[in-house]
Amino acid sequence: MNTKIQTTLIQNIFLCLIGIITIFLFESCARKIAFQASTIVPGAEGTVKVKKDNNSNYTIHVELSNLAEPTKLEPAMKTYVIWMETEQEPVKNIGQINSSSNFLSKRLTASFETVSSIKPTRIFITAEDVGTIQYPGTKILTTTNF
Repeated sequence: MNTKIQTTLIQNIFLCLIGIITIFLFESCARKIAFQASTIVPGAEGTVKVKKDNNSNYTIHVELSNLAEPTKLEPAMKTYVIWMETEQEPVKNIGQINSSSNFLSKRLTASFETVSSIKPTRIFITAEDVGTIQYPGTKILTTTNF
């Protein structure tokens, strides 16, 4: 009887270890990189996480905090735009972000998620007057390279 209990215990421990290793492997497939410090909005912080999915696409998830409203920049702008560079394409506008604050804090935060069939080599954010602009302006908020 003791042998059966020990065998079951060993099997349970083994299954738990396999589960933990599997979770670790899935999480390690995603690269999460911090954005460089911003000279336009010095307090701004952020990360970008790129993960390859089952369809060989790349999910790009951006989190930002301590943003300034683009209208408070000098000169004032209307929105922040996220750009992607790849080995195949020089620069592509992948979307604009809208910052918001929550009920208990005046700290502006933003998140953004998109999917690309091409692996990004660089993600950067600019302040722009128009969110649909095709080429980035000179007001680079922050950048990161992969």
